[in-house]
Amino acid sequence: MDPTTTGNTAWLLTAIIAVILMLPGLVLFYGGMVSRKTTTNMMMMVFGSFALTAFVWVAFGYSAVFGDSLGGAGVLGNPLEFAGLGQLLTPDEDAALPPLALATIHLGFAGLTIGIIAGAAADRMRFGAWMTFAAFWVVLCYLPVAHWTFAFDSEDGSSTGGWLANALGAVDYAGSTPIHVNSGIAALALAVVLGKRRTWPVQPKAHNLPFVVVGVGLLLTGWLGFDGSALGAADNDAAVAIFNTLAAACAGACAWLVVEKLRDGHATTLGACSGAIAALVAITPSCGVVSPVGAMIVGMAAAVVCYFAVLLKHRFGYDDALDVVALHLVGGIVGALSIGLLAHPDAPIGEAGLLYGGSLALLGKQAIALLATCAWTFTFTFLLAKVLDRTIGIRVTDEQERQGLDSALHAENAYEDPDALAHQPRGHAEQEHHLDVDLGLEAEPIRRG
Repeated sequence: MDPTTTGNTAWLLTAIIAVILMLPGLVLFYGGMVSRKTTTNMMMMVFGSFALTAFVWVAFGYSAVFGDSLGGAGVLGNPLEFAGLGQLLTPDEDAALPPLALATIHLGFAGLTIGIIAGAAADRMRFGAWMTFAAFWVVLCYLPVAHWTFAFDSEDGSSTGGWLANALGAVDYAGSTPIHVNSGIAALALAVVLGKRRTWPVQPKAHNLPFVVVGVGLLLTGWLGFDGSALGAADNDAAVAIFNTLAAACAGACAWLVVEKLRDGHATTLGACSGAIAALVAITPSCGVVSPVGAMIVGMAAAVVCYFAVLLKHRFGYDDALDVVALHLVGGIVGALSIGLLAHPDAPIGEAGLLYGGSLALLGKQAIALLATCAWTFTFTFLLAKVLDRTIGIRVTDEQERQGLDSALHAENAYEDPDALAHQPRGHAEQEHHLDVDLGLEAEPIRRG
C-alpha cells in the first residue's frame, strides 16, 4: 500500500474514534441539561436512536447516500447498489481509502444527527414513538439531504452525485447542511407537533452542569476529527480545518459570556458551553473555507446570534426544550451564509467571499441550499410526526410527565429514589427544598443566556 494511502487511512481511523466520542458527549450534554426525573430517558433517546440507525445504514442507508443518483436527478442514491455493504469488504485496487472506513464515519454522522433532534422532544415524548420516528426520519430526511451534500460526481463520469454539491455547487466543507441545519429544522417541526410541556414556559434547571461541561469537551474533541477528516487526507487541509474549528469554539464561548454578562449581569457555565456549541455548528461548513481570523469571526457571530435566537421560542410559542433550533438551525445558517462573505481564496476550498473580492453568486448558492433543506425536512418531519401522533400516539400522558419519564417509561432512575430522600434526617425547610430539587420541581424561566 502506498505510504500516503496508509497515512490517510490511519488518520481516518483515528478520526472515526474521535467522532464516536461525540455519542457519549451528546448523551452527557443533553442528560445534564434535563431534570433528574428524565435523565436516563434523555440519554436513552440519544443512544437508542444512534443504535437503531445502524440497521438502516447497513441495509440500504449507505447506498442511498453514496450510490449512483437515481435517474441522475441528484436527489437520492440507488438504495440497492451497496445494500448490505458486502460489496465493500474488498475495495477496488485504486480506492484512496477503505470504503468501510468511510461507511463507519458516516454512520456516526447519521446516528448523531437524529440524536440531536431528541433535545427538542425532552420530557414529553413516548420512547417507542421516538424510536419509530427516528427510523423513518433517517430514511425520509437524512438520507436524501446527505446524498445532496456528500455524494460527488465520479471523476470518470460513471456515477452521479447529489445536486447541492454538484449541480448547484454550494460549499459545505464538513457537512453542516445534512447534520445541523437538517436536525435543527426537524426539531422545530417535531416541537410544533408535540406541543408544550405542562410547565411551559418554565422548566426544571439543568440538573448536572458537570455532565454538560464534560459532554461539551467530548463533543469538541469529536468535532476536531469530524471537521479534520472531511477531505479524507492527513495533510495541510486537515490542519487548517482543525485549527479553525478549535479557534471558533473558543471565540464562541467567550462571545456568549460577554453578551450574557452585559445583558443579565452574570456569566454562566451553561452559557459558555452553549456559545462553544453554537460556534462549532457554524464553523462546520466553513472550517476549510475561511482564514483563522475568519473562523473566530464566525464563532463570535454564531454565539451572539444564537444567544438571541434562544428567545424566539418564547415569542413564537414553540417548546424546543434544549434549544436545538437556536443552536443547530440558526448556527448552521450563520455558518453557511458566512461562507459567502468570509471565504478566503487561500483556504483549502479556494473560494472567495464578498469581503475578498468574490461575487454574490456564492452567497446565493448557500441560501438556496439552506432553503431547499429546510423546506424538504420541515415538510416530511411535520407529516411524519402527525401521522405517528394520529396512529400510535407520540405524547406521554399528563400523569407520566408529572411522574417523570425515567420511572414512568423505563422503570429506573438515574439517581437514588427521591422518596427515600424525603425520609433523611433534615430540617423541615431544608428537607422540602432538597426534595423539590431532587424531584426536578424547582423550576425557573428558561435562561440559557
